[in-house]
Amino acid sequence: MLGCFNNMTARHARRYAGAARAIVLALAGASAILPARAEPPAAAPAAAFTEEQKKAIGVIVKDYLLANPDIMIEVQTALEAKLEKEQSEKLRAFMAENAKTIYRNPDSPVAGDANGDITVVEFFDYNCGYCKRGLPEVKKLIDGDKRVRFVFKELPILSKGSEEAAKAALAAKRQGKYWEFHQAMLSAKGQANEASALKIAEGLGLDIAKYKADIASADVQTELDEDKALAKKMGINGTPHFLVGDKSIPGAPEDLHDQLEALVGDFRKAECKTC
Repeated sequence: MLGCFNNMTARHARRYAGAARAIVLALAGASAILPARAEPPAAAPAAAFTEEQKKAIGVIVKDYLLANPDIMIEVQTALEAKLEKEQSEKLRAFMAENAKTIYRNPDSPVAGDANGDITVVEFFDYNCGYCKRGLPEVKKLIDGDKRVRFVFKELPILSKGSEEAAKAALAAKRQGKYWEFHQAMLSAKGQANEASALKIAEGLGLDIAKYKADIASADVQTELDEDKALAKKMGINGTPHFLVGDKSIPGAPEDLHDQLEALVGDFRKAECKTC
């Protein structure tokens, strides 16, 4: 998977995975190597481990793991697979329950056929290098499939400039120039921010007074906040992230266009009710 991520979120995920792995290993190791103990009388409470016994268990677990380091990789792999499966199941359920908000929100920016039969959604950040790399693949899909409907969700997670560019894009949408602005912003070199966005807005011939007023408006802020909240609920913390039906493509794989085209074709044949 190739994509841009919120550093804080990634760091927390690593810490969580490390802590969970340590707990699982300790429990698994201890339960596997502790000698059986005689059952206490039914009326007597279970005896707790003494401090000496706890230290002994710790030494045994440590020695066992040092002698069998491959088990740590096996447990980590199993844990990651379990978490990925759970996240995937939660995402599919959420997508099904919130299809209208995700795919058919009338306020969302759209490219392609506004009344298309299949909708593709992309969460992105204007400063994400992988979003820039994926733009030609997105354009190829839109240009090649005249029935596809492509929806954009702003997810500025990388910098203050990303947020400034996202607001600028939503302001451009209010003058009917979102798709043009989007392409120009992702194609531009250097950092996306308020200054670079203004140059693009001027180049597109936007009404700059209205453009600046819209950027500062509560409506634009609300729309941006709604996209962020939706991404958070879905557990999306990296860009780009594509959704079609109940499937998702995180990052920008080299065969992105082919994957998107295949999903669109599959859901079209199935007469998707979600997308």
